[in-house]
Amino acid sequence: MALTRYNSMQDSMPSTFSAMLDRFFNDTVNSRTFSGFTPHVDACETEHGYEIEVALPGVKKEDITIDFQEGKLTITGERRLEKKEEGRRFHMMETQYGSFSRSFFLPDNVNPDKITAEFRDGILLVDVPKDEKKTKKRQISIAAGNTKEVKAEKKEKAIAENGTGK
Repeated sequence: MALTRYNSMQDSMPSTFSAMLDRFFNDTVNSRTFSGFTPHVDACETEHGYEIEVALPGVKKEDITIDFQEGKLTITGERRLEKKEEGRRFHMMETQYGSFSRSFFLPDNVNPDKITAEFRDGILLVDVPKDEKKTKKRQISIAAGNTKEVKAEKKEKAIAENGTGK
């Protein structure tokens, strides 16, 4: 199963063309507001798991949270604007500030108890290992004969070993 990016755009799409135009012009005119940003992500699959790298320059480790629930890995945080404008007048400000959230739906073969994260040089590295029990190839033996007889033999063997038929 492949790593799937969560698309929150569907929730915020305007319902009419007029609403879309209003939103476009309002967002363009009000682009100097610091409503948030979307950090860049590189995600890959290896033999042993998934590796997610999130570019978060200027973000402090304390401002980042990582949650995993029901197969969805969510990375949230905030890049704060440090106001140091004494005697300075900005002509251009392209750096994005504000809160962010990135979510990824992971396949069922991951081990959530062994997810690790490391923050170094503005890059968040999240390692999501695969559960070896779920990915290990197994050979299934085929019993010969009547399956009712095989089940009865297994039940008799279990009773003899531990005293119960379970």
